[in-house]
Amino acid sequence: MKKENRKAAQERRAKEREAEERKKKLTRILVPVIVIAALAVLVIGIVVTASHSEDDNVKTSDSAYDSTGSVTAASEAGANTSAVSTASVSTESVVADSTQTAKLGDTVVIDYVGKIDGVAFDGGTAENQTLTLGSGAYIDGFEDQIVGHHPGETFDINVTFPDDYGATDLAGKDAVFTITLDSIQ
Repeated sequence: MKKENRKAAQERRAKEREAEERKKKLTRILVPVIVIAALAVLVIGIVVTASHSEDDNVKTSDSAYDSTGSVTAASEAGANTSAVSTASVSTESVVADSTQTAKLGDTVVIDYVGKIDGVAFDGGTAENQTLTLGSGAYIDGFEDQIVGHHPGETFDINVTFPDDYGATDLAGKDAVFTITLDSIQ
């Protein structure tokens, strides 16, 4: 009976050692995986938060003008989208004059819808955005293609997002923006 007890004890210890080895192996694998997953969640959280913040700014700019044509305080706060950034807004009343032609140095008010492969993308749509042409506030080629157009005109421009663009889903992609030139200030 002692031999049976001894043998059972040895088998039990062997199983315990095997279980301990499996725990160690699992720990060596799980710890790095958990750390990487936590970092991924953190990065995604930052990106989503930044995206929601930009979306909120765009919504704020939707009512930039009141019924008298004056710029509202919400517009003065400015708006920023992932596709383009905006210039400051003047508090002067804006009047569209179709005899004017947009030129570098002019401040214009525009509405736009950006599309990639015919599909509008998040952050690519805005209304009542104020922009000084030639300021470099928007991606390369955007402002130059507004030059020569008149208030009230709607036209398309073609741009390519830089390869190092902050929104990686847009980086290096060609986009078409349908622009409505509301006014030249």
